[in-house]
Amino acid sequence: MKRHCLALDLKDDPALIASYEEYHKNVWPEVLDSLKASGIIHMEIYRIGNRLFMIIEVTEEFSFQKKSEMDANNSRVQDWEVLMWEYQKALPFAKQGEKWLPMNKIFDFSIEV
Repeated sequence: MKRHCLALDLKDDPALIASYEEYHKNVWPEVLDSLKASGIIHMEIYRIGNRLFMIIEVTEEFSFQKKSEMDANNSRVQDWEVLMWEYQKALPFAKQGEKWLPMNKIFDFSIEV
């Protein structure tokens, strides 16, 4: 199993942030189905201020390109993405059209238990 960490910002407005979090308490079933179909096994999203941090664990067959193609052909997922973009904003260094950006791991510590 592979793990990816991604980041994205929200518009810095407390009401919008609260609404965004409410949507994530009841994500549309079609969106959840698309995550599963793409090979995402586990997903968590964390927030501090208006910065979001996502961790996904995926199958070996997962690819961001395949997920993007699947999403482009799913009208309900596209509706979700358009809605979420009302709350989200690109990171300052994102290229045009980029949303969630992958983070680079710079440290790893573990012990055997």
